[in-house]
Amino acid sequence: MTLISKIKKNSRVIYLSLLFVASCTIAIFSFPLQGKFKYEYQKGAPWQHETLIAPFNFPIYKTELELKNERDSLLSNFSPYFKYEKKVAEANIARFKNEYSTNFEAALKIVRTEYNGIRRRDTLKAFCENKSIEILNFIYGKGVVDYNDLLANAGSNPTIMVMFDNIAKISNVDEVFTQKLAYKYISSFLSEKYPEQPFLVALIENLKLYNYVEKNLIFDQSITLRFQNQLIAQISQTEGMIQAGELIVSMGQLIKNDNYKVLESLRKEYESFLGSDTNNRWIFTGQVLLVIICFGTLFLFMYNFRKVILDSFLKSLFVFMMVILMVISTSIVSRLGNISLYVIPFAAVPIIIHAFYDARLAFFIHLITVVLCGFWAPNGFEFVFLNVVAGAVAIFTLAQMYRRGQLFLTVGLIVLSYSLSYFAVALMQEGDLSKINVNNFMWFAANGALLLVSYPFIFVFEKIFGFLSEVTLLELSDTNHPALRALAEKAPGTFQHVMQVANLAEEVARRIGANPLLTRVGTLYHDIGKTGAPSFFVENQSGVNPHDGITYDKSAEMIIQHVHHGVALARKYKLPQPIVDFIVTHHGKGVVKYFYTKYANENNGVVPDISKFSYPGPSPFTKETAILMMADAIEAASRTLKEYNEETIGNLVEKIVAAQIADNQFADADITYRDVTIAKEVFKEKIMRIYHSRIEYPDLKEPEEK
Repeated sequence: MTLISKIKKNSRVIYLSLLFVASCTIAIFSFPLQGKFKYEYQKGAPWQHETLIAPFNFPIYKTELELKNERDSLLSNFSPYFKYEKKVAEANIARFKNEYSTNFEAALKIVRTEYNGIRRRDTLKAFCENKSIEILNFIYGKGVVDYNDLLANAGSNPTIMVMFDNIAKISNVDEVFTQKLAYKYISSFLSEKYPEQPFLVALIENLKLYNYVEKNLIFDQSITLRFQNQLIAQISQTEGMIQAGELIVSMGQLIKNDNYKVLESLRKEYESFLGSDTNNRWIFTGQVLLVIICFGTLFLFMYNFRKVILDSFLKSLFVFMMVILMVISTSIVSRLGNISLYVIPFAAVPIIIHAFYDARLAFFIHLITVVLCGFWAPNGFEFVFLNVVAGAVAIFTLAQMYRRGQLFLTVGLIVLSYSLSYFAVALMQEGDLSKINVNNFMWFAANGALLLVSYPFIFVFEKIFGFLSEVTLLELSDTNHPALRALAEKAPGTFQHVMQVANLAEEVARRIGANPLLTRVGTLYHDIGKTGAPSFFVENQSGVNPHDGITYDKSAEMIIQHVHHGVALARKYKLPQPIVDFIVTHHGKGVVKYFYTKYANENNGVVPDISKFSYPGPSPFTKETAILMMADAIEAASRTLKEYNEETIGNLVEKIVAAQIADNQFADADITYRDVTIAKEVFKEKIMRIYHSRIEYPDLKEPEEK
């Protein structure tokens, strides 16, 4: 055997090996080269390990809450920076001077209506002009600021910093003006300055000086942030030191705030030490082994319980891709630092996988994903616990994705499960409601929003990987689909047949744990090929039989042709491959026995060429297609019974199923003898109900004449 032929023969193994190696490689290089503290602990729980002594000197780091409080305290007393714009005052005062003569005449005309004794004098005009300019210069000298800028950036701080040509001077907030305060100042200043000259106050007020007041203090965000960052940088990250040999925590001792802070400080220093160049190769080796173990466990699960996935490269790629997407997301978020890992919608993994596969596989993949990512989470146990609960809720509540509003309910329950689980853990750790980090609840809400956004990816994956979701199945189950409408119009007898078979097959699927919706939809389309020559099938005949006058092998060819024509129609209507599988397997590699036997009997027992009388196959290779094969044959044969009772129906079902088993039709399907036994009981029960005896209604007799 040549090398190329060996490669072709083992191509599936090679592809899976490459996929496994690629997935492990991406996962390994997605995470930072960082060691892990060897002790696991929880605040509020006893220390489960041996008594811990400080192995080296290390500082005690402040908690995030303590650092936040210090930052908030500093920023609450921080004076924001405003830039003084000198040109604003110059431009507005110049405009005032240019418009003064006109404004003075208008103001004088108004004031004379109230004060008749006023005579126009040049000295009055000059006085008002000088006094107005003096007022404007005073206002601009103090500074005019936008009220919203002041409120947003100064807050309750009583001072601001004003930059005059790169020189900062402190100013009290009470001393600067807003446009509204400037208007009030002008009015009150004149009234207080000239209480006995109301005509003068009225004259200057009517000059409308507020029209020449514009903000000249502009908030400088860049300078403000620069000085804020400098101030924050001065905050010490530590508070005290622990000396080597000092007792940190005793075995069985309850972990409270003080020793928890010390443990967290030791963990940070320990992991920082592990991240040194001398330890990198061992950390890398450990990460490689952990990733291989996780992916290896997933591989072994599918090999033992879901081998059909490993038989398809696309299906295997989809599973490993879902895990890798979450790993990469975890890596990105953990590197950002200011975003919580709880924002990552890990529950999307079981939701999306459950749309195409069963709940058991979905939950196992979710478990492997969160365990793998949990190695790099700050609090691994809490992270894994919360996400496992959320994943279980996602699977249990989203059993039927096609129901309107079901996803919104599921997302709401996932967010609630996150919140309740975290609340329970936080209460146990903190023992105080006021110390619970409420920001995590916001991250849980954001997680739910991302879950809603990720839902459309189900349809994207469906198209890319050729999967079949329940939503699509529900759409295909509509009998107004063009393929089913054509079947009802061209082959009404066949249409009634497939409806009866669909009812039988769906009930069997439900009883033995197969997919009822997939079974029903596949059954509805399995005979669409009969529209090519409907009269050749007995259920569509009405007196004329086109088989009369043609040879038996030609008749067999016409019967077998409905499988080929069905596949062609499926391609035309773009039916998914799982539905096409029902078309090509519902007769398996069986023989058209009626015409085969007729041929042999009329030719003195000469054995005909069986290939001319055999369906192309393949045989059923899933539980659902095996159910269809049984239901199709039993429903068709039940129409030929002359008498319907438990014995005749029971014998018919047993005979047909036994013949199919004898022909090895179910050898490739994952259906057990127990499943077959249950299926036979369902067929007997359902057919008895279909053909149950009905009472004979009496005729209404005419009343006798008296």
